[in-house]
Amino acid sequence: MAFAMSDVAGRLLEEFDQYVMNHIPIRFIRLSDMTFVGRDDVRKHFRSFVPQTNLFGIYKPSRVVRYAILSHRWLDSGEPTYEEMKAGTATGPGYKKLKNFCEQARKQNVEFAWSDTCCIDKGSSTELDESIRSMFRWYRNSAICIVHLAKSTTIEDILRDEWTERGWTLQELLAPFHIKFFNKHWMPMTNDSNDKQKEATTEILQTLEKATGIPHNEIYWQFNPGPFKVDERMVWAARRKTTRVEDVAYSLMGIFDVSLQIAYGEGGDRAFCRLIEAIMQAGDPSVLNWKGIAAKHHTSDAIPRSPRSFLDRRELKLASGGRLEMTMTGLGLRMPLVILPLNLPLAKATGKGRACVTFDCLLYPNIKIDINVDNSSDHGQYRYALGIINYSLVKDGSLREVVEMQGKSAGIPLKCRPIDLFSSSTSAPKTTGVVGFGFGFGFENLDQKFGPWKKILDEGLIEVNFPITPRFYIGRKYLEIVYL
Repeated sequence: MAFAMSDVAGRLLEEFDQYVMNHIPIRFIRLSDMTFVGRDDVRKHFRSFVPQTNLFGIYKPSRVVRYAILSHRWLDSGEPTYEEMKAGTATGPGYKKLKNFCEQARKQNVEFAWSDTCCIDKGSSTELDESIRSMFRWYRNSAICIVHLAKSTTIEDILRDEWTERGWTLQELLAPFHIKFFNKHWMPMTNDSNDKQKEATTEILQTLEKATGIPHNEIYWQFNPGPFKVDERMVWAARRKTTRVEDVAYSLMGIFDVSLQIAYGEGGDRAFCRLIEAIMQAGDPSVLNWKGIAAKHHTSDAIPRSPRSFLDRRELKLASGGRLEMTMTGLGLRMPLVILPLNLPLAKATGKGRACVTFDCLLYPNIKIDINVDNSSDHGQYRYALGIINYSLVKDGSLREVVEMQGKSAGIPLKCRPIDLFSSSTSAPKTTGVVGFGFGFGFENLDQKFGPWKKILDEGLIEVNFPITPRFYIGRKYLEIVYL
């Protein structure tokens, strides 16, 4: 029995050591003397608090290693730096803010505190990289996140406070389990011990929802980070600002639970493209639900330019859980889509400019699909289709693989053109007005070669409601690999 107890204690200590060295900030302010301490000092301080047994399975290192963390709007100048704090020369309004934060942290019965202004050695690229990648986790593991609203006196003032408009403060709101809001005078804004709990003052939760656009249940529940509900979460970030353009992407890594190499100077567009590519690896189709001009990506037209691209998205209510294989290649974003051919009414294929055109679905004629297209004279020479994103491959009664479709589906509007469309030596193919994708849907010139499917520019996902059953099946021949 003694050996078993010792073995358990050893495992608990190992778990504690791993937690301290990997899941909390690199450096803290020790509140007793306002000096820096590292992870090893924190490990030594808390090691005696690690239990010898875990009979009820309730031990977690985060319950032992308790620290406060600051969330705030940086001053334009005057924040204390790592070098100033280390030398003991920090002064000014930023240092006064830091001292007020530390005073409130002491009242929370913690020994250590962390601030992004001075607890990161920004002269070390390695430390800066680790800090930015780990930021969400550091806020999540804190015992208390103290929020200072420098422009607010009352709860109503939160609606106009800059803290709700900054890029980094989004994860600082969502990540912690415990938050306490203080106004510009460092007075608590509620009488609750945790302003994030469901039972907390209703007024502050309602105000935060109104100010940020985030549903209050996402705020007070334990927010679950991950690369899903991408369109909804991008909207939360769409109107936020960052000083460095790359931080638009870097500040969202923790929310979507992806990791990027930090490369300041690469530019905001490139950083956001890398973020989207990392999110796409998880296969949640919601990352495709955006509208507008695509990013300047080297191979793909399926990458949005910024979180703002998701503001005009269509509200889609699709069954969750489906995974779409998305792989970035030298030819574009590779995806297997169910291609539903569309019929372009010839009466709508005239004129110039951008227009909303109603297409007929050839397989299900009762379905009408509105797509914004360039309403030009060469309309009828293109083929149009909708690439359905939510489907499953299943076996039918004869053990043949078929495509299981959802009654409520969504698709990417696509078009392709004849390869010799602009050739002077070959006349354009004549059509009957049916614009399909090559299963014999009425083309008079069946030998005509068409180029690859392309996403219709500026369009987003389109919802389709099939008037059949919640699920139905079509042949596998409609499943096609596309590169967008």
